Amino acid sequence: MLKSLLSSPNRVHCITTVAPSLRVKHESNSLLDAVGRLTGLTRRSPTNSLFRAFFCSDSSDGSGSGSESQPMVEVEEKGVESESDGSDSKASSAIVPAYPRPEDYLTVLALPLPHRPLFPGFYMPIYVKDPKLLAALQESRKRQAPYAGAFLLKDEPGTESSSSSESEKSVYDIKGKELFNRLHEVGTLAQISSIQGDQVILIGHRRLRITEMVSEDPLTVKVDHLKEKPYDKDDDVIKATSFEVISTLRDVLKTSSLWRDHVQTYSQHIGDFNFPRLADFGAAISGANKLQCQQVLEELDVHKRLQLTLELVKKEMEISKIQESIAKAIEEKISGEQRRYLLNEQLKAIKKELGLETDDKTALSAKFRERLEPNREKCPPHVLQVIEEELTKLQLLEASSSEFNVTRNYLDWLTVLPWGNYSDENFDVIRAQTILDEDHYGLTDVKERILEFIAVGKLRGTSQGKIICLSGPPGVGKTSIGRSIARALNRKFYRFSVGGLSDVAEIKGHRRTYIGAMPGKMVQCLKNVGTANPLVLIDEIDKLGSGHAGDPASALLELLDPEQNANFLDHYLDVPIDLSKVLFVCTANVVGNIPNPLLDRMEVIAIAGYITDEKMHIARDYLEKTAREACGVKPEQVEMTDAALLGLIENYCREAGVRNLQKHIEKIYRKIALRLVREGSSNEPDIIGKAVQPSDAKAEVDDESDHHAAANKTNVDAESVGNISHESETSVQDDTVQTNDQKDSMDATDNKEHQETEATKAVEKVLVDTSNLADFVGKPVFHAERIYDQTPVGVVMGLAWTAMGGSTLYIETTLVEQGEGKGALHITGQLGDVMKESAQIAHTLARAILLEKEPDNPFFANSKLHLHVPAGATPKDGPSAGCTMITSLLSLAMKKPVRKDLAMTGEVTLTGKILPIGGVKEKTIAAKRSEVKTIVFPSANRRDYDELTANVREGLDVHFVDDYSRIFSLAFEYDDNNAGN
Repeated sequence: MLKSLLSSPNRVHCITTVAPSLRVKHESNSLLDAVGRLTGLTRRSPTNSLFRAFFCSDSSDGSGSGSESQPMVEVEEKGVESESDGSDSKASSAIVPAYPRPEDYLTVLALPLPHRPLFPGFYMPIYVKDPKLLAALQESRKRQAPYAGAFLLKDEPGTESSSSSESEKSVYDIKGKELFNRLHEVGTLAQISSIQGDQVILIGHRRLRITEMVSEDPLTVKVDHLKEKPYDKDDDVIKATSFEVISTLRDVLKTSSLWRDHVQTYSQHIGDFNFPRLADFGAAISGANKLQCQQVLEELDVHKRLQLTLELVKKEMEISKIQESIAKAIEEKISGEQRRYLLNEQLKAIKKELGLETDDKTALSAKFRERLEPNREKCPPHVLQVIEEELTKLQLLEASSSEFNVTRNYLDWLTVLPWGNYSDENFDVIRAQTILDEDHYGLTDVKERILEFIAVGKLRGTSQGKIICLSGPPGVGKTSIGRSIARALNRKFYRFSVGGLSDVAEIKGHRRTYIGAMPGKMVQCLKNVGTANPLVLIDEIDKLGSGHAGDPASALLELLDPEQNANFLDHYLDVPIDLSKVLFVCTANVVGNIPNPLLDRMEVIAIAGYITDEKMHIARDYLEKTAREACGVKPEQVEMTDAALLGLIENYCREAGVRNLQKHIEKIYRKIALRLVREGSSNEPDIIGKAVQPSDAKAEVDDESDHHAAANKTNVDAESVGNISHESETSVQDDTVQTNDQKDSMDATDNKEHQETEATKAVEKVLVDTSNLADFVGKPVFHAERIYDQTPVGVVMGLAWTAMGGSTLYIETTLVEQGEGKGALHITGQLGDVMKESAQIAHTLARAILLEKEPDNPFFANSKLHLHVPAGATPKDGPSAGCTMITSLLSLAMKKPVRKDLAMTGEVTLTGKILPIGGVKEKTIAAKRSEVKTIVFPSANRRDYDELTANVREGLDVHFVDDYSRIFSLAFEYDDNNAGN
């Protein structure tokens, strides 16, 4: 940069002259030798030691054509010796001024420096945004006065010095006297090296001090030129301080090539180092903040300046050490990883040369072919063709490409599937029956259907897949029987739930183009089970969701269609898969929630629930045993009576399933376990004492002398002496009386232990019966559904189906008021729209029947009635209460109660026809639970009733009717004396 400055026309020229013939006085200087070693530069020989820069004035004609026409002044190199008055040594200065000299400039333009001060010998680029100031600088260069004053800007009060962008912005805005007040007093006389646009290159020369302001715009100030205070160059303290600075700089420069360039550039522009210049150099290249650097610039005492510089370079040394340690740690980490990588690559190459290992693509291809080989003959031809094409494609792809990973995953799925691999099925009907009976009690329909499936397979020699749907309330064993069916058929079992499923991709898989694509559940199932004919349980199929990702119910149509699933196409595999051998078992709580097209493809088997007798068997044979083992209670420790179990079922667990019954039984056994543990803890101190005493006696016998001393000094009770004497007979043979006492005490102890054992056994036996059942499970949840022993006028018992299985309910009708033409019906009980319509039909039909039976009775025409169906907090709906409502209305109109122990259900038309209803088994069970003897069902439900087991139908008098006239006869035409029969 200085070279370009000195070579420009009409400017001050810098001429470097080498005069080999000129004699140079060269004094030995240890400071320069140290700096020379520090910078890595050798001392110049006497023949080229006249490396100097000379300033001269422009030629008289102003052409500035060359240095040949300029008068030349030569100065010999005299080292770093300075005059005793402390003035700058002209002999040692590399900048030899011609006229005008820098010190002649007493009025200069003031340039603010926002970040760092400018030190003599260093250059600094600054940006001048003020047009007037920039024009003044350019004019100064034209007038052969290329100098200005560079002064550090003070921080604005209340701001941080680190906000560089804000400092620059404020510099451009400050002008005049405000700028003058913000400038530090001491600055540097700077030579304007070049001006390019708004960038000005400055080179520092000497220190200045502002004395006064001359003009405001642009800011011009008067200055005094500062000189260092006189110092003794032979002072030991100064020498020692300078050598320490040099030593520290040497260590710092070893770590930074940029700093070495600073030294070389500084020595070329300024000349050789002396003590003041060494201090300036160290402070200038340090990373200290601007105030610390300004402090060095303002210091005129050479010793103090060296001390300040030493502090700064020491800090730089510490920073360099930290930087070096960080760089070393990172380098070690990177080199370690590179070394490990190179060693792994070399190991792979060596193994490959020895034939021990192949490359990744070859190894993958070999793995896929080896996996496919056992099933190659069973694998469909179209699948084999796809696999071969993908293997060829894999060899052509680079391992780093994304397509390589997609192809590898695709081949992984294709080769892992069990193409044509079927498990051996069990066609033994007797064995299958035994397995099903072991796991579940009842469920005759389900077991019969599975045995039919096995029988057909045995006759045909092979079995086909089927789609069976088990429907019923929660807790009846729909999911658990699926596992039992798989065990009976000797098939692999796989379960997945579709409750809340709203993404078609879960069934059909994702396209391979998507990131993270995976096959659907059926392909995952085949991979997990390893056979092509598993039993797949699709749970909660009536709770399928539907969202933006498609309709899973529609996607299941292909999966559950026997005509289509032989060529099921998964989006990920994109090859047909044969699922015709898979046995699908679906479960649902409400069949009505399943879409009709999907329901049409399934064979529905309804599981109505369990009656009390079946629950008793399940609790005894399955639930109680499982709960006892889970709680760690032994069978001989607990006895639960049949009455307690029956009370638990009737008063706590009336629902159709047995899940709640299982929870209550587990609760009983947990409380029993807690009671046993507490009783054991209360007896534990005595047991521990008896167990510890013999061991203590053994410890005492180990040292005979200690034992004798303890026996002589301590009163030992009979029981303890007995235990001790058992271990140490030799030590007490001389005391016959004591031995007899010991034997007696041992006998007494044995009897006592035997009695305590018997008492403990008696206490540990826990009996659970109806008297203490509430202590284990709390107060009864359900109470008797039967409110009336003999139903009063206007009250009739009906039968209803609920999610809990079935229940009885009463329909009550009462008279509100009578009057001419006030006939009306008011309905309460949280009835749904269907039941409200049934009530209106019942009111109309009852009015017609009453008119037929009792023409003179105007009850319905002149009476406002209120019909209520308790309990009021339970929502109710359905058409099967029609006949019950009619009977209730007629009972009130005729003021005659219905037959005792009568319950009915059935939908009624306006003409009196009785239509079929659902839930026959649940309603029959509810009637038996309420001790109802006579039940009225529609004639169309005779087939449903006949399918019930004998124990359910036992003790019931069931009447099947198709017209309400028969119900009227059963309810009202009875002998008053035999009304309770």
